[in-house]
Amino acid sequence: MATLVPLAAIDPHLVEDLLDTAFGEGRHARTAYRIREGMDWLEALSFAALDDEDYLAGTIQCWPVALTDPKGRAHPMIMVGPVAVMPGRQGEGFGKALMAASLGAIDAGFDGGAAPLPQVMIGDPDYYDRWDFTAAHTGGWHCPGPFEQHRLLARAGNPAILPAEGKLGPWATSPTGGGGPRDA
Repeated sequence: MATLVPLAAIDPHLVEDLLDTAFGEGRHARTAYRIREGMDWLEALSFAALDDEDYLAGTIQCWPVALTDPKGRAHPMIMVGPVAVMPGRQGEGFGKALMAASLGAIDAGFDGGAAPLPQVMIGDPDYYDRWDFTAAHTGGWHCPGPFEQHRLLARAGNPAILPAEGKLGPWATSPTGGGGPRDA
């Protein structure tokens, strides 16, 4: 059975080693890294899964990003991922537990119960649709690097608020005009 802990409680070197093992050392060149470039992950929404022997089996990180529409308006979002599970431990439920914890924290709201921001990820639509991630609203979205359009997924309580077009990138300012994202 997995034990979930805040990701901040884990040695960052162990997290980096797990990510290298799960995704390869060239992972920093991926488009998802460009989208969240320069941002720090959101501690309240990021978790680690430990196995029965307290070994790190998986992690999930969430990031402040924005979809900038054609008029230059930034629409804040939360980028979910990477969801990383140690090879050899995949299929044991660690990824599902991490997703449930992270999305549960998002859905619980932040800033005194405000509605959660829309979430975005690049991933397997057949796997992530169980959490209501879909490419149905992202057809006019772009990323700062190569990506497969059908793998650009979004989740929102009210999809009507999602812009039809835009480019994903780091969230440079908060929606209230402050110097950075609200820490969830």
